[in-house]
Amino acid sequence: MLTLSDYKDAIDLIYKPKPPVSLTEEEKSAICDEMLGVLLEERNEIAAFSYPYKVKRDLIWGYLNERLPNPVTPRFLEIQDKLFWAETLENGIVSLDSLEFDHGIALWKGDISRLAADAVVNAANSSLLGCFIPHHKCIDNVIHSRAGVQVRLDCSRIMGMQGEPEPAGCAKITLGYNLPAKYILHTVGPMVGLAPSEDNRRVLRNCYVSCLSLAREMGLGSVAFCCISTGVFGYPNDEAAEIAVGAVRSWLLETGYDMRVVFDVFLEKDRALYADILKNLG
Repeated sequence: MLTLSDYKDAIDLIYKPKPPVSLTEEEKSAICDEMLGVLLEERNEIAAFSYPYKVKRDLIWGYLNERLPNPVTPRFLEIQDKLFWAETLENGIVSLDSLEFDHGIALWKGDISRLAADAVVNAANSSLLGCFIPHHKCIDNVIHSRAGVQVRLDCSRIMGMQGEPEPAGCAKITLGYNLPAKYILHTVGPMVGLAPSEDNRRVLRNCYVSCLSLAREMGLGSVAFCCISTGVFGYPNDEAAEIAVGAVRSWLLETGYDMRVVFDVFLEKDRALYADILKNLG
């Protein structure tokens, strides 16, 4: 399994702040036309741009989901980044300074792709290449789709060097590109059958510890976690929340490292679970 030192020079890990950008719908539509021209040519399909802007944007989303990690031109990256970053700004960036931290931990319910943490955590699959199902609503798809094609390209380069699937409970890091977060931490959680085993519990704890340790290795000061393994991987939400909070709290106490940690949830039931656990922290 590759460590950071093994792949840090193979991908770009130098964060560069992005300037503000604002686009009209006509400008967005023109960018979509150019991007669709490239994507349709790759698919050996004929370009037809009589669709409304939002339809064209959905087509781009789906085509990028299906696209293999093949190289793209600098021009494609330029216009993609212009469009995606404008969308990020329109969606609204959430500063961690607006959250309430206690014991270095905060809880927030909302879209993790809006959080301006130093790193957000992606619940990945063992290929690390993202979700190939068009328009799928999993966190893996959302993060890759909003960050840009560079994430799949970087992960493909890392996995090519590693030569084997990513083990569960470990972590890799890429730039966040068009997310407000500087970086993305990719971790593979355990897949649960009828009920979590002791090995499942160990692996889930390791996901949180591995992400925090890699963030510290990169000198980062904040990490936002999604609810790892509680979706299609089948981990019961209540036990997963207990393990997540316990692993993070233990890591913060044992290392003494100054890290702000956000538990980001999307469902109200998860917000209630985390709120109940966090209020009992000593």
